[in-house]
Amino acid sequence: MVTMAATSLADWLCSASDDLLTNLLCARRDLATPPPADSAVLATRASTAGSIARACERLDAATLAVLETLLVAGADTEPVHGARVAELAGEDITVQLDRLRVLALVWGDDEGLRVPPAAREVFGPFPAGLGTSCPDLSASDLPGTLAQVGEDERALLDVLAKGPPIGRTRDAAAEVTDPSAATPVRRLLARGLLLRRDEATVELPREVGIALRGGRVIEDGKLREPPLPVTRRERSTVDQAAAGEAMEFVRLLESLLMLWSQQPSPVLKAGGLGTRELKRVAKELDADEERAALLVELAVGAGLAAASEETTAEWLPTTLADSWLAAPPAGRWLTIARAWLELPRLPGLAGTRDPRDKALAPLSEELRRPQAPTARRRVLQALSELPEGAGVDDVEALVALLAWRAPRWGGRLRDEMVRWAMAEATAIGVVALGSVPAATTQLLAGEQHAAASAMAEAMPKPVDHVLVQADLTVVAPGPLEPELATEIAAVADVESAGHATMYRVGEASVRRALDSGRTAAELHELFRTRSATPVPQSLSYLIDDVARRHGRLRGGTAASFLRCDDEVLIAEVLGSGVADEYELRKIAPTVLVSPYPLAEVLQGLRAAGFAPAAEGPDGRIVDLRPSGKRIAARGRPARRGAAEPTGVSAEQLNAVIAHIRTGDKAARSRRGTVVRLPGGGGADTSATLALLAKATREQREVWIGFVDSHGTAAQRVITPVRVGGGILEGSDNERYPLHRITSAALVED
Repeated sequence: MVTMAATSLADWLCSASDDLLTNLLCARRDLATPPPADSAVLATRASTAGSIARACERLDAATLAVLETLLVAGADTEPVHGARVAELAGEDITVQLDRLRVLALVWGDDEGLRVPPAAREVFGPFPAGLGTSCPDLSASDLPGTLAQVGEDERALLDVLAKGPPIGRTRDAAAEVTDPSAATPVRRLLARGLLLRRDEATVELPREVGIALRGGRVIEDGKLREPPLPVTRRERSTVDQAAAGEAMEFVRLLESLLMLWSQQPSPVLKAGGLGTRELKRVAKELDADEERAALLVELAVGAGLAAASEETTAEWLPTTLADSWLAAPPAGRWLTIARAWLELPRLPGLAGTRDPRDKALAPLSEELRRPQAPTARRRVLQALSELPEGAGVDDVEALVALLAWRAPRWGGRLRDEMVRWAMAEATAIGVVALGSVPAATTQLLAGEQHAAASAMAEAMPKPVDHVLVQADLTVVAPGPLEPELATEIAAVADVESAGHATMYRVGEASVRRALDSGRTAAELHELFRTRSATPVPQSLSYLIDDVARRHGRLRGGTAASFLRCDDEVLIAEVLGSGVADEYELRKIAPTVLVSPYPLAEVLQGLRAAGFAPAAEGPDGRIVDLRPSGKRIAARGRPARRGAAEPTGVSAEQLNAVIAHIRTGDKAARSRRGTVVRLPGGGGADTSATLALLAKATREQREVWIGFVDSHGTAAQRVITPVRVGGGILEGSDNERYPLHRITSAALVED
């Protein structure tokens, strides 16, 4: 840590250690791109209002309060002693000052603390909720004056002391000098405890506000993190509760994919899923609309469903859905949990209204929020810090804790994102009973296989039997083995789902099983071998009765037909090679059918020497020749939100710091050494080349000014190794194009 006094941020950074610069560039990643030419450029960037605002987004309420206290003390205009800041804060602020120094939001030792002047722009005209200073009040007996005010006046002062210190009132219209005026505002104005700003505005002076706060700027308790009440439970209880929620969510998502397979939902013209369709999905899945919105968002977010690219777009399952459905339950949960963690959208916004009072639709672009993954990880990280098995009972306490940890992050949806994340995580099984189960702990650590294994361990073991009852219901006493679940779902309909799923066998469900190719004997065998209870006669009679009537009337598919009154010509076509190639089949003495399109069949017949013609529904001849080439319509590109900034690698940080140190060396050399160019004045091209050639021969250091690839002017001190081919090569292996060098000078010893 740098402890020496510094007159400017640039000087302080120039004398800082490499570790401090590394921590600074890691914490404030916007300062490293493009690499600063020297410490002066780094200090300039760090002192801009935009960069300061970004740095403050990750500060907790205590550190922000200390920074505001520094502004109240005037550290943005002149050095302030640390003892004075600690006095105003009312507590020890060493930890907060160290944190602010790491971020270069404060520099200097405790005898002369400074903050960037632009910090006042970030916090506004009233940092810490205090008004502007009135030096005359410092010399007056302020405590004695406050003791003389009445209760109504004190109540008004206490409100303004909490901030903001501005109040609007009609009593400010006239100048008042009588302490016994009719209204509290006028009496306070007369005593000088309020200042008149204009005809309708009064302001509480800073000195009065501090006095009313007991001589402190920061409210009592604001420097300490709020408590988070928790309840201790056994880890196994948490894991089992999470597994139960995970299995239910997986089941609902399976049902959604099956629903969209059979009855796809249309895509709105503006993108997304319409309100009516969301209600339909919720009704079919027997879930509320919030759960339905989360399901459709995660189905698309995980790649299990997508919008088709047809003229009338629909939401349909993708090919990934088949492999997901074939995976074990724990593997399916892992896919959902990962998709939720990485989803840059807020499903909780579905159904809310935008500033134009338009309802926001699920799957629409308006739900995209790049901050969403960070918000979810903040919630899970806070829960992971709790003792094992401890869970949060009150979500609002968690909201308050995370708001204290980062008051300026997240915007207006900061607190809502915490509530939505807790509700969604609980629904998915990522959180249970307000606690993080073992599977989620592994997932956050990046151990995906361990996460799936932990969830599989917590899930109930699959059962290999069902209970068939006399009323034709089939009870699954737990999650069925995949093969058994498929067979039961083929012959029975789900009546109620949960830990024990109830199915019902009916005429329609038996017919569905027979339609899929199963026989009556196979259905009898299924219930005989898999039922832990005797199979009722009513079920056997039902299967036999449906099977006796099934398939008596049959149908097939055909893409085209051929008809001809001449049976001899029909026989000739069947005897040709075209019949085998296009799978022609006779269904009547004068009619042939084929599964191939009519245009292909006619083309094959013509190639074989026949002269067929195409006819329409009315029997007239139609022309099937294509009218021209077509290409698939290109979809409108989706709008994307700004991605979270990526981290900076150790190699990149070392390169940036080396770049800054080199620039600092060049700046010091230029200031502290007599710099001469051949001929005395400014250098032209020939003089510059002559100077560089001389420095190369004599192996002397040379100062160069140049413009880098980002268009930024920079300076370096190097020892030239070679000049030629339009390139100056230094001993540090750096290469400088000659056309970018603006000036050069020998560095004198």
